[in-house]
Amino acid sequence: MTSAGDDVRGKRVVVGVGGGIAAYKACGLIRLLTESGCHVDVIPTEAALKFVGAATFEALSGNPVSTDVFSDVPSVRHVALGQRADLVVIAPTTADLLARAAVGRADDLLTSTLLTARCPVLLAPAMHTEMWEHPATQRNVDTLRGDGLHVMPPARGRLTGADTGAGRLPEPADIARLAWLLLDGGTLPFDLAGKRVVVTSGGTREEIDPVRFLGNHSSGKQGHAIAALASARGAEVTLVTSSSLPVPPAVTKIDIESARELREQTLEAAAVADIVIKAAAVADFRPADVSDSKLKKGSDGEPAEIRLTRNPDILADLVAARAIGEVPSSCVLVGFAAETGDTSGTVLEHGRAKLARKGCDFLVVNEVGRDTTFGKDDNGGWILDSEGGEILVERASKDLLAARILDAVVARTTT
Repeated sequence: MTSAGDDVRGKRVVVGVGGGIAAYKACGLIRLLTESGCHVDVIPTEAALKFVGAATFEALSGNPVSTDVFSDVPSVRHVALGQRADLVVIAPTTADLLARAAVGRADDLLTSTLLTARCPVLLAPAMHTEMWEHPATQRNVDTLRGDGLHVMPPARGRLTGADTGAGRLPEPADIARLAWLLLDGGTLPFDLAGKRVVVTSGGTREEIDPVRFLGNHSSGKQGHAIAALASARGAEVTLVTSSSLPVPPAVTKIDIESARELREQTLEAAAVADIVIKAAAVADFRPADVSDSKLKKGSDGEPAEIRLTRNPDILADLVAARAIGEVPSSCVLVGFAAETGDTSGTVLEHGRAKLARKGCDFLVVNEVGRDTTFGKDDNGGWILDSEGGEILVERASKDLLAARILDAVVARTTT
């Protein structure tokens, strides 16, 4: 089961594999897709088979593998595979493959399939930094995006040999995340290019002594999903987080622990931001007194109580900073409200009141409780905006909710 639930089961996915050293990572992607219930057809290039043998791809997918249009001619595979696919993913997409796809070449089974596919196409580039940054490659990427194909930003890190930089293939889980989103009906427009987006995620830890802290159950999954999709949609993303989850491709991570650290780093990053999405679950209170040594039961230092003091209201501080010009006046501010209904009101009523009180542009309201939302792969709720709009998002993958949030923000910035 995946974060996309049963929605991907039975979907037909073509996984193309380009001829680069990162071809071995395609094996992990194929396994993730097949284990989620997808029917996977693998189409490697001839060069890809120099790195990973056809037997490996056949064993992982359960389907025959070929590279040329003359295999199984009666079934017309070079047309049929693309026609019946629900998604085409190419990982790795080499500089050569980008070039051939951009000009519409059809000189092997994979490029022929690309021309016949009318489903979403997701390309995950992998190459040396110099090749990725070359004007010809960037022109090809722009052409492909203009044609409606989705081109992931490459990750940064170790390449072949001793080289490091942009051009590393994203991890299979990062590619699968976008694949499942597209299969689940989500969209991935390249509409945040040139935007600076700050996302906060995870819970905060408020120190009691050197070994103990006050915290909450937040995993950081929702904030990481927002950061991953914002990056895939072209934004320059800064993720301020306490979470140990893997950092999404092309995202800059800033580690924090406490609410005060989160406030400091978020305000600093927001000073040049176009969008700030505060998805972190921030502790409302922290211990008033922090012990320099471990508090031991039965000792003279055993506390009879732990006095608490309020933490800063980071969302309110962002709104105030925008009002005095410390955050750009055009910056869109998005908050989250994890609510439970009580005798004074429903979850939605509490959310509306909080939006009015905070003064942000959007508030994402989630109903939380034991065994819901925190740490889970799904989420749902309402996206409220300061102009009176309200979008109900039924419980689905956190990636789909992230897409809906970004859709709402982009709609606000383009109207």
